[in-house]
Amino acid sequence: MMHESNIIKYYVRRLVLAGLVILAVSWIIAPFIISMLYAFTSPDDYYDPKLIIPLHYTLRHIQTLLALGVDKAIMNSIIVALMTILISFALGLPAGYAFAKYVFPGRDALRLLIIGLRMFPIMVIAIPLVTLYMRLGLDDTLLGVALAHTAMALPFVIIITSSIFAGVPKELEEAALVFGLDRKGAFLRITMPLALPGLTAAAIFTFIMSWNEVFIASVLTLTNRTLPAFILTSAMAAPDFIKFAAGFIMVVPAMVFVFIARRYLITMWGITLR
Repeated sequence: MMHESNIIKYYVRRLVLAGLVILAVSWIIAPFIISMLYAFTSPDDYYDPKLIIPLHYTLRHIQTLLALGVDKAIMNSIIVALMTILISFALGLPAGYAFAKYVFPGRDALRLLIIGLRMFPIMVIAIPLVTLYMRLGLDDTLLGVALAHTAMALPFVIIITSSIFAGVPKELEEAALVFGLDRKGAFLRITMPLALPGLTAAAIFTFIMSWNEVFIASVLTLTNRTLPAFILTSAMAAPDFIKFAAGFIMVVPAMVFVFIARRYLITMWGITLR
């Protein structure tokens, strides 16, 4: 009797867990499915109150966005996101490594200061930032947007990379030095390969942050707008099905980037769980 009761409890827990997983996945994927459906639905089906699932689809909404210049905005967003990753890692990797591997006066205070930089709303510095960019000639440039995004992402990159490098055993680097490698070689051939999954996860975070950011891109650009700024200024005045098409275009590249990097992300989770 006790054995049967344990079996029942086991299957009940499995059913509850499966139900929670299905609920969480549905909560995440439902907006994407709705956006995908209505991005291609015909206007007649969209405005038909009797239809829940559209029956007729068209590519005209995507073609309308392409005519408005969404392809240029997508390319701008990709360029800005890649430049943000490059600059953030060029500055963040050395800082994260120093925080993880060296002890120096004021290390903890400096780390708190870096985190504290994210406390200030970006709206507060918007006008001074635009004024500074106009004086430097960085207004309405992709480099200017990338630098602003770097300022937003850099604190997180430093903290994330610091935690990643701290998880790499110091003994491995010391062994590499014993066997003839210098510090640069030990970092490139020992530390970096071990930290690569975590660094890829940090790159994913930086890419998504830059890809989704809209306020800075809208304030700093006029003709060279990124995709979120383009949607905010152009597509939001269009009919609803155009907005769904814009949302679909907004989501797809980010999902493709995460899909490509998923192997490293899963590897990082495996390292963390062990």
